[in-house]
Amino acid sequence: MNHETATQVVDFSASINPLGPPQSAIASLKAGIVELNHYPNPDYPQFRLGVANHHHLDEKYILPSNGAAELLTWIAWECHELEGVLLPSPCFADYKRALKTFGVKYQFYPLDDLDKGINSPQSSRLAILINNPHNPTGKLWTRLSLQPYLEKFALVIVDEAFMDFLPPQNQESLIDFIKDYDNLVILRSLTKFYSLPGLRIGYGISNPQTIAKWQKWRDPWSVNSLAEIAAVACLQDKAFQEKTWQWLPPTRESLKQGLDNIEFLQVLPSQSNFLLVKTQIPSTQLQLRLLRQKQILIRDCVSFPELGEKYFRVAVKTHIDNQKLLDELNKLSKAIVENQEWLS
Repeated sequence: MNHETATQVVDFSASINPLGPPQSAIASLKAGIVELNHYPNPDYPQFRLGVANHHHLDEKYILPSNGAAELLTWIAWECHELEGVLLPSPCFADYKRALKTFGVKYQFYPLDDLDKGINSPQSSRLAILINNPHNPTGKLWTRLSLQPYLEKFALVIVDEAFMDFLPPQNQESLIDFIKDYDNLVILRSLTKFYSLPGLRIGYGISNPQTIAKWQKWRDPWSVNSLAEIAAVACLQDKAFQEKTWQWLPPTRESLKQGLDNIEFLQVLPSQSNFLLVKTQIPSTQLQLRLLRQKQILIRDCVSFPELGEKYFRVAVKTHIDNQKLLDELNKLSKAIVENQEWLS
């Protein structure tokens, strides 16, 4: 697919905020061009201060990163002396990628087990990774329901990449526990909420000793100057944050209802900016039909073995784009009912 074709595709496969990037970030990037002839400060003081103010933490708890992927690498190395890691099922593929890099053993737990309480006799020698809200289901756990795991496991990693999509009063972040539990690591991303995936910017939050250790392990200047500048602007942009919090719930609900009204689809409830949809049509076939004929791209779930062809995921986009998707799926639904095409 060439660049011209790619720009015409309505992309529901990437869960990126369609309201961004914020104008504040664009303006900061333009002004920051003059910084390109300097190396960034490897301690990233402005970014760390911005994150610290945003979360009411001391800067020593924060490590800027080249997206969440960089942090997963250091987490995997941190786990290499443990007996293994428990991963959620379904599971984001990059978790496994990072652990395999260092030969770390892992096994899976069903999401229902997290609700019931995971008990393991070896838990004091294990790490557990929790994705909250969970990708790809959009399920959200309360902070109080997750707190007991901080007492059970040697290391608790909580990926909160999509937590920003909830307004502060509805967030269930474990950041408030960070000062009380040295075994807690939290991952945050700025690329999804602020629509900046090309800049690769995120941060980790943990105890100061772990942060200092990872700072020594990493390559210098893993975060570029423009990413730091844009991130600082985004964290201060209260208007953009509020706009997103006002936009998402009704738009998500409208898209969910529209999908639920299509005969061969069933939508799971979500607290994030995407929806997981169960389909009677193999998702790869549906994906190919929509892309070839209508230039609409949905995310099949083949990379999640537990879900496979029976599910697909769609990002919540603008009302116009959402309606375009619904219109095309409704047309397909009518054709399927008339011709019994694809249905098992």
